[in-house]
Amino acid sequence: QVQLVESGGGSVQAGGSLRLSCAASGYTGRMYCMGWFRQAPGKEREGVARIYIGGGSTVYADSVKGRFTISQDNAKNTLYLQMNSLKPEDTAMYYCAADLRCGLPVIDFAYRGQGTQVTVSS
Repeated sequence: QVQLVESGGGSVQAGGSLRLSCAASGYTGRMYCMGWFRQAPGKEREGVARIYIGGGSTVYADSVKGRFTISQDNAKNTLYLQMNSLKPEDTAMYYCAADLRCGLPVIDFAYRGQGTQVTVSS
């Protein structure tokens, strides 16, 4: 079983930055892809970014491209999401997710954490 625990959320003003962390434990060595998705109240889940653990290649949603950066520290079994130039529309619960497979949307990854809230005020 894989456990994912997010941290780093909070409240910031538009234009500010936050860095989310996701500590992974369990059978993490079998995870091929990890990522982040978000969900705002009344809205559908949205995949934000993903990273291929083996090669480090990344994919971003158009809405965050150029502002967010996903990265990993394999020694610490930790995934990060650096969020810059935050906008009020980035306000959402952010979830870390992981899966053995990379060929499916982040929102459908088998393992996910409990989420961390990000609130951006104008």
